[in-house]
Amino acid sequence: MTDTTQLLEIAAHVAEEAAELARMRRIEGVSVAASKSTAVDIVTHADREVEALIRGRLAEARPDDGFFGEESGAEAGSSGLTWVVDPIDGTVNYLYGIPQYAVSIAVVEGEADPLSWRALAGVVVNPELGERFAATVGGGSTLNGRGIRVTTDVSPDRALIGTGFGYRPEVRVRQAETIVPLISQVRDIRRMGAASLDLCGVACGRIDGYFERGLQPWDHAAGVLIAAEAGARVSGWRGAPPSAEFTLAADAPLAEFLEKSLLNAAADWAD
Repeated sequence: MTDTTQLLEIAAHVAEEAAELARMRRIEGVSVAASKSTAVDIVTHADREVEALIRGRLAEARPDDGFFGEESGAEAGSSGLTWVVDPIDGTVNYLYGIPQYAVSIAVVEGEADPLSWRALAGVVVNPELGERFAATVGGGSTLNGRGIRVTTDVSPDRALIGTGFGYRPEVRVRQAETIVPLISQVRDIRRMGAASLDLCGVACGRIDGYFERGLQPWDHAAGVLIAAEAGARVSGWRGAPPSAEFTLAADAPLAEFLEKSLLNAAADWAD
């Protein structure tokens, strides 16, 4: 039987060390190493250094496990477990000095595919705010060791909703058009730039719901577990697992409202 408490301890220890390295490199000055999907989809030298640290520490602690990181790719293991890592989620925020970025580490059972894996433990650390969100499957979610819960029974017109946009301009335009009908039905919409922290924001009630398309596995692996263990309904379209196609997190009635509203605004989203 897998000891999720031990896995969480490893994830938390490594994430704290990695987050401190990211914070120090931010103080020293950030430089762009390369771009990815577009010129504004960037990776910094710190992203690569932080991921190398995480990968090394996990290999020391769990040499038989697989690894799937944003910057260095995937490596299969023999244990049936895989670590899914975003070394700096919110890289553009990080580049600009906006204190909304985090180290995200999750360990999942199965292949590195959110449609089939089972998340066992996850940690998201924001070093600028000194916050550590954590969860184990069936064990609830915490913020700096204290239990957290999603906000419940919020009417849509009082709901503060988080979202994100893609890097490609044409995708951003389409996403913006889709939320136009929604924005008049909710309290307001926030776009904060780090999916892992948005999901943790749902978990602790800082926002009431969150949705986004285009998330990669490392963007949401830890945050989805933390939100779910805090009582959120987290899913893709029509109850499918969260994935790049769609990720939604909120209290169940609000999640149902958001999904219906978004489907009405852009029916081809779920095609």
